[in-house]
Amino acid sequence: MDSMTQAALGAAIGGTVLGGRLGRKAVLLGAALGTLPDLDVMIDYGDAVANVTRHRGFSHSLFVLAGLAAALTLLAARLAPARDIGPGRWGAFFGLCLMTHPLLDALTTYGTQLWWPLGARPIAEPLVFIIDPLYSLPLLVGIAVALATGRRRGPAWGLALSCAYLVFALGAKTLVESRLAPVLAERGLEEAPRLVQPTPFNTLLWRATVVEGDRYHETLIGVLDGDRAPLLESYARGAHLERVALDAPAGRRLDWFAGPFLRYESETYDGRETLVATDLRLGFPGFHPFRYDLARRQDDGWHPLARTVQLPSPPGDNRAALARLGARILSPEPMLCTSHFVPRRWIVSVPGQC
Repeated sequence: MDSMTQAALGAAIGGTVLGGRLGRKAVLLGAALGTLPDLDVMIDYGDAVANVTRHRGFSHSLFVLAGLAAALTLLAARLAPARDIGPGRWGAFFGLCLMTHPLLDALTTYGTQLWWPLGARPIAEPLVFIIDPLYSLPLLVGIAVALATGRRRGPAWGLALSCAYLVFALGAKTLVESRLAPVLAERGLEEAPRLVQPTPFNTLLWRATVVEGDRYHETLIGVLDGDRAPLLESYARGAHLERVALDAPAGRRLDWFAGPFLRYESETYDGRETLVATDLRLGFPGFHPFRYDLARRQDDGWHPLARTVQLPSPPGDNRAALARLGARILSPEPMLCTSHFVPRRWIVSVPGQC
């Protein structure tokens, strides 16, 4: 999630756990702890792929944060014994403020390395978009009440409402997955890699991405769609270039990070043919901001780049797309197809309604 929401979550936990003893200080300290893991964005690894794949790494590890919480608990118990706060409450304060940060991040699409340094793929079980006002607002209101009055009931109520919203999001995702399952079964795609995630800023309209070899399929499924069956739109994935990408260390790292949800293409940059990889999970069809150059073509073939760069996104009308998405949230009519935003060169097939 965005850093403001993470700070609000930490502040709400701080106010709930220690607000009765520390008052506003618990809220402010909780906010600082809640945003602490995201300070890893200040580290520049000198390579675009390294920067994006190492974010949410060691600083989001449950092992690291549990150790840090234990150390802070011992330090606080020794330095502040007069406040009548036992090690158990200090431990709950530090542990919850720190460790809920990566757990919430794991409920977004980006992926979080909860088990660093074990080398497992980042965990992503998306229930909320990276910015979701309906999740953040109860937390912000709760901590505003705590800062204004010094009472801890505001943060506790904010936490309760934000957790209830996550439960709603889980129910919404379960519903849309149940509507998607028959469509995939009809095409023999029951075992195909898939990703179901909310569209920007809401949990009523969901985007499903399904990978099938050299192509992938996209569809939008709304909670309010009724019995209307999802329509799959099919796009090329450029899989013939995947082997070239995997020959590059950065390509293998991206494959570890994003799995099969990558698209490959050859583009010309600075007058030279360049292999470009696009993370299909992040953004929206036609608006994928995470694009990287991996290799350059020379007379004797492709050569991996020593240093990758994040490439600019293709131009598009973001405001118009968001407006159409907003209308689609409430109704399946008028029809909205992801192919309306995707360049024609990628389109393999679309339903007649599109």
